[in-house]
Amino acid sequence: MRTDFDPAAMSRNEFYKLLTATVVPRPIAWVSTISADGTPNLAPHSFFTVASVAPPVVQFSSVGRKDTLHNVEATGQFVVNFASEGQFEQINDTGTDFPHGVSEFEAAGIATEPSLRVKPPRVAASPVALECELHSTLRIGDCTVVFGRVVHAAVSEDVLVDGHPEISRLKPLSRLGKDEWAAVSGVREISRIRHADWRGPAGDR
Repeated sequence: MRTDFDPAAMSRNEFYKLLTATVVPRPIAWVSTISADGTPNLAPHSFFTVASVAPPVVQFSSVGRKDTLHNVEATGQFVVNFASEGQFEQINDTGTDFPHGVSEFEAAGIATEPSLRVKPPRVAASPVALECELHSTLRIGDCTVVFGRVVHAAVSEDVLVDGHPEISRLKPLSRLGKDEWAAVSGVREISRIRHADWRGPAGDR
């Protein structure tokens, strides 16, 4: 048995809650921007993924028109800071609806460091920072998808093993439904199977 949900018969918020409870876990883009008048901004966005490999492009969706989106449109730059589980409370703090013109860095007591290729600052304690220049935006309904070309990546040596980011050191934080968040646990590894090595469906092996 299944329960059917018709988005046309539900309110926007009702179906939003269903989507965010089932499209899980969602990585968090902790996006830092700077306004046209120079005020830094920092906010979490959990509709986030990679859009392209060559050129390297990441994307996040702004639900509604928030300071992050305004700043990206005004300056054409942003930084995606990696969200680690040790920064759980700080990330949540930066989701507060502060008045326009308030810097979340200052309000939440988050240290910054200068970026190399873009003007928005990086989160000093974040293990990875992807510095981006705006590629394009796409308006879909009440959201705007922001595509950013990654022009520089800065990775803390503390999370590298043989020159590659290690999941056990990154300790990514993700969003679930309602007010739920999650850390990575029970990591499993499996290699892709080449057709030449195919031995039938997993259930038959």
